[in-house]
Amino acid sequence: MASIRKIALGTVAAAAVGAGLYFGWGAFKESREASRAAEMQEANDKEITSGIATKLLWGDTHLHTSNSIDAFGFGVKIGPEEALRFARGEEVKSTMGLQAKLDRPLDFLVIADHSGGLGATRALYDAPRFMIKDKTLLRWHDMMHEGEDGMQRVTAELINMAGEGKLADLFPPEQSRKNTMKIWQSHTAIVERYNEPGKFTAFMGFEYTLMPNGDNLHRVVMFRDGKLRADQVRPFDPTSDNSDKPDQLWDYMDAYEKKTGGKMLAIPHNSNVSNGLMFEMVQPGGGAMTADYARRRAAREPLVEITQIKGDSESHPFLSPNDEFANFGDAGWELGNLTMQRNKTPDMLGGDYVREALKRGLAIEAKTGVNPYKFGLIGSTDSHTALATADEDNFFGKHSGNEPNATRAASAQNLGTRQGRFGWHYLAGGYAAVWATANTRAAIFDAMMRREVYATTGPRMQVRVFGGWDFSNKDWAGDWVKTGYARGVPMGADLKAGTGKPSFLISALKDPEGANLDRVQVVKGWVDASGKMQEKVFDVSWSSPDERKLVGGKLTPVGDTVDIKKATYSNSIGAPELRTVWSDPEFNPGQRAFYYVRVLEIPTPRWVLFDMIRYGAKLLPEMELKSQERAYTSPIWYNPTV
Repeated sequence: MASIRKIALGTVAAAAVGAGLYFGWGAFKESREASRAAEMQEANDKEITSGIATKLLWGDTHLHTSNSIDAFGFGVKIGPEEALRFARGEEVKSTMGLQAKLDRPLDFLVIADHSGGLGATRALYDAPRFMIKDKTLLRWHDMMHEGEDGMQRVTAELINMAGEGKLADLFPPEQSRKNTMKIWQSHTAIVERYNEPGKFTAFMGFEYTLMPNGDNLHRVVMFRDGKLRADQVRPFDPTSDNSDKPDQLWDYMDAYEKKTGGKMLAIPHNSNVSNGLMFEMVQPGGGAMTADYARRRAAREPLVEITQIKGDSESHPFLSPNDEFANFGDAGWELGNLTMQRNKTPDMLGGDYVREALKRGLAIEAKTGVNPYKFGLIGSTDSHTALATADEDNFFGKHSGNEPNATRAASAQNLGTRQGRFGWHYLAGGYAAVWATANTRAAIFDAMMRREVYATTGPRMQVRVFGGWDFSNKDWAGDWVKTGYARGVPMGADLKAGTGKPSFLISALKDPEGANLDRVQVVKGWVDASGKMQEKVFDVSWSSPDERKLVGGKLTPVGDTVDIKKATYSNSIGAPELRTVWSDPEFNPGQRAFYYVRVLEIPTPRWVLFDMIRYGAKLLPEMELKSQERAYTSPIWYNPTV
């Protein structure tokens, strides 16, 4: 017995020593991480990001992990660490057990988990059943433990309640704020650990999910700063922070910058399901938009996410009847708002689409002197699988419930309990392209603030645009990028008044692993002398120029090599590179205008066809099986008074 007692005491002593060593190591580790965070923040603050932007960087500013209340509810089990590893190019296992890997790693990532109910569904799932007193939460707990179908039913109900403003009844604000702060500080530690300046940039961020009656007014909030500053605030939540207007988010951003000396920006997304509220001509609640309101919005929201999984928000045939490519990514999403709680009517479309917003911005500027919708354009995924995939042949779905399988394209895939949308309505895109001076937080953030960015629906085509007054084809012979900066302005900038007509130096190169290019277009918007908003799409460069002509103002089609039965295409048509110097033939020096470039690929198979080949998915007559993927550059603005 004595020997046993000695062994026991020895074990306890060893455990005590081990515990001391463990806690000592934990304190040392925390100290080391804090020191590294301080060093990284100091380096970030000192970094100079001006000069010629020579690096084209690819990223996703809108990714959700298991910390998002809806993502976990839909079933995703992958957290922030796996999401960052995947974005860096590592292979991970998806929630449904599939091996997942990007063909090419990304350069940067913003994990933007929902600030509302951060980690709440995971906590509910893991909670002991006997401790759950609320009847709805208990029912949800049981449904989630039934399996995938039960989790998706729970999330549909949850999204509906969010649209109705009832989540605060289930998740008390005070407790939500405490839980959010705990998870946030754990999350920022992971993000900081994976940030590697010069190689891969991991940003702090979250999503502000305002959704009155299901009308989407969501914003991704992105920090220029690291953990040292990000930990001083809690992600702003419309529910627990009682916010019902986006300008309250801007107040939060103002307070953060005043408190920490850091910087933030906000990125609206999915205006296509806002039912006209995202880009109103008036202030929220009615009344003429004031210059102060317009100025705050432009300063706080320098970018907009124009394309992503839940459709494309560039344009709509109702608004742009003369644009033959205006219907891309509209199917399904034009029916109503995010949750289908309200159907869409034609009068709402103007506030839903980015091109119309750019025109509205000019009209508001003519009255107030300030343009509230002067934003650059990016794409991102909004994937709720923690996998930042935007390639048609590697599409892992919106959430874990529609990871690759034989039925997802034809199945109902509604965000809420109401019917109306199906799997094939989801797009596989998109990505954000940034022209920056370095792959660092400071350089990428500052490039976004100056709007030197563009969107793609997934492919990685290289696009550059400069606006000036005297560009010519002779400029291609030398260092034309240096010339573009020296004698003009890049995408996202203002073109000051000059002599003659503005000219644009435009270059587009195909994705080296993707499809050839069909054409390059310039989309112009302006306000005429009567105050009416106008637009026109110009075809300015195209493949096979000797064979294809403008007929009645329309360019003859590039052709189509897609083999529906094999999900293949051929680069026997199109061009690997298109470049031109284009001058506006209808320029009026007295009119405000914007110009952005749209680059179209040749037709290629959509993810629906790859599902058919791999899983025997059934094709339905209404499905869109192929598309012309594209890029949208940030505009260049002309204002005669500047």
